[in-house]
Amino acid sequence: MKKVAVTAVCLLLITLIHAQSKTTNSSSYRTALGVKVWDGGGISFKQFVNGNNAVELIGYFWSRGARITGLYEIHGPVTGATGLQWYIGPGAHIGFYNTKYGDGAFAGVDGVLGLDYKFRGAPINISLDWQPSFEFGDGRGFVGSWGGLGVRYTF
Repeated sequence: MKKVAVTAVCLLLITLIHAQSKTTNSSSYRTALGVKVWDGGGISFKQFVNGNNAVELIGYFWSRGARITGLYEIHGPVTGATGLQWYIGPGAHIGFYNTKYGDGAFAGVDGVLGLDYKFRGAPINISLDWQPSFEFGDGRGFVGSWGGLGVRYTF
């Protein structure tokens, strides 16, 4: 029952934020490529597709295996902080793990909640986010430890 309530609240928040984001200005960059630091490391590619809506693709690599994540992010400005935006959205992933951690490929659904900052006058963007996920398969389930610090070159 708690999972249903949390899911309903998250969907409501996404809907409200999406409606609000249609009235705000878009980001000061269109495309960004860089790294994301978490328990391991990853490559991050972010592309704004429509106003404040972006897609981010992340390839994580660490001692347990690899994971490819796709996120749809809805951005909005933080009032009084030029260049700083919040973002939230859904996503999905597929993970490839070594024998010690499940030996195989597993898929899951993700969410993201974070902050994104574009430095004025420099082609640098940083982000900090939390990416909770639910992975399907034997011995899988909710994982709340994904996310990280992103540092990207913007163009």
